[in-house]
Amino acid sequence: QVQLVESGGGLVQAGGSLRLSCAASISIFSITTMGWYRQAPGKQRELVADITSRSSTSYADTVKGRFVISRDNAKNTVYLQMNSLKPEDTAVYYCNLKALPGWGQGYWGQGTQVTVSS
Repeated sequence: QVQLVESGGGLVQAGGSLRLSCAASISIFSITTMGWYRQAPGKQRELVADITSRSSTSYADTVKGRFVISRDNAKNTVYLQMNSLKPEDTAVYYCNLKALPGWGQGYWGQGTQVTVSS
């Protein structure tokens, strides 16, 4: 069973920064695609950013230029550096490990709350 443990959420003022971390309990972390999603109250969960095994990244238009996703394969950890935070970034942020070929499903972390005050 794969476990994803997130940390780094909290309360920050608009314009501030936070860094989220997600540690994965999987020996083949380096070949996985990892992503960060978020879900605000009353809204659907949406993809924020993802990073492939070759460290190719993609971002939602709403966070481009402000957020940076990265990974450290030696630590089995993916990060999300969030800068210039806005109140509309307030959400629960979830780490995701995309299912590899032949897997029945991917995996999700428990979520970490990010609250940005105006």
